[in-house]
Amino acid sequence: MTPQEMTTKIATGDGFIAALDQSGGSTPKALRGYGVEDNEWEGDEEMFARIHEMRSRVITSPSFSSGKVIGAILFERTMDGQVDGKSTADALKERGVVPFIKVDQGLADEENGVQLMKPLDKLPALLEKSNGYGMFGTKMRSVIKSVNPAGIAAIVEQQFAVGNQIADAGLMPMLEPEYDITADDRAEGEQILRDEIMKGLDALPEGRKVMLKLSIPAQPCLYSDVIAHPNVLKVVALSGGFSTDEACAHLAKNTGMIASFSRGLLQDLRKTQSDEEFDGVLGTAIDQIHAASVAG
Repeated sequence: MTPQEMTTKIATGDGFIAALDQSGGSTPKALRGYGVEDNEWEGDEEMFARIHEMRSRVITSPSFSSGKVIGAILFERTMDGQVDGKSTADALKERGVVPFIKVDQGLADEENGVQLMKPLDKLPALLEKSNGYGMFGTKMRSVIKSVNPAGIAAIVEQQFAVGNQIADAGLMPMLEPEYDITADDRAEGEQILRDEIMKGLDALPEGRKVMLKLSIPAQPCLYSDVIAHPNVLKVVALSGGFSTDEACAHLAKNTGMIASFSRGLLQDLRKTQSDEEFDGVLGTAIDQIHAASVAG
């Protein structure tokens, strides 16, 4: 796919984006869920080899190429690896799936009710490498824990500042100011978040597009104005700890918002499943998440 074809796929495609970007801290938990215990690997190299085997199995499963998955977010080591003897990005694009790369380097300590991204000192080199692989876009996560207008403004400002740096490098930025779904004040805080996002969008240069990955809002269709903004290519939803059923039920109430789930997609996959069983379980999850994504 050419860059324009990938842009069109994300803007108009009938499907959702798979999140396959578990990194160092979350990888052991993801492996345990898949049925790979801690004593089955030793050191980071073996750990990441095991998770790459799982991701390769997902990507090469027939159901993943059904057309219902229009994009996939990768961890850097997954991007560096190969699937079917090709770079992971090329293997995805051959299946009609647009590749994204996670670029943040983790979260800073909480301050003013939020966790900003740690300094992205490796970003320029990672963007150059991502362009070399033919990636389409990026994703970067920060987290809002409670209502604090100054903190929420700071988190959105950081996301847009880094997003502009990414766009200047020729990649599509996916901004992810996640709102913790367990926060008691989420409904109030998400309205502040929406207003800050709209300010950031209005300040973008004419013609510049970004994507947003947001928690499914407590108030359905809260982000309608964000979705309709001319500087937005797509708004996608994270599952945020919801089960697949919960996340899909909430997402279906939000017109124009599509899924970008990790847990919801992978939670029932097991190493011991036959290829046929594995594909059947994956296909069931894909069908359910796809239906929620196109419900509006």
